[in-house]
Amino acid sequence: MEKIASFKINHDMLTRGLYISRVDGDVITYDLRMKLPNGEDYLAPAVAHTLEHLLATYLRNSEIGNEVVYVGPMGCRTGFYILLRDTVSPEAAIVEIYTALCVAANYMGDIPGATRAECGNYRDHDLVGARIEARKMLPILRMWTKGQLKYPE
Repeated sequence: MEKIASFKINHDMLTRGLYISRVDGDVITYDLRMKLPNGEDYLAPAVAHTLEHLLATYLRNSEIGNEVVYVGPMGCRTGFYILLRDTVSPEAAIVEIYTALCVAANYMGDIPGATRAECGNYRDHDLVGARIEARKMLPILRMWTKGQLKYPE
């Protein structure tokens, strides 16, 4: 089988940040890298699950909500893929993803969509951990630019 694009990236060169992973027609896949691959702790499953709920809920209710295709965790537990239509400029994507992390970092209350009727694993959440991990990303993405969206080589 042919190697898929995400396996062609040298993960030893990746740092925490926001990257464009791929472009498929009118869909841009953003790589929100929250942990260093193969060298740091990873997102705990309950933390990643809660961040998924918070990020997806915010982004789907934001100015770009109609352009959000998908928000989900990476299997390696180092971050998230956020798929947006190309009608969202890279600059706007950076702002909205940063704002979503700000919301997650300060979120208080019930986790959106975390009831038995709404979620297939509703007991596996960690809001405190999600807030901590979101806060760690804020100084990294605060001044992120379009020029930084390219994977390091």
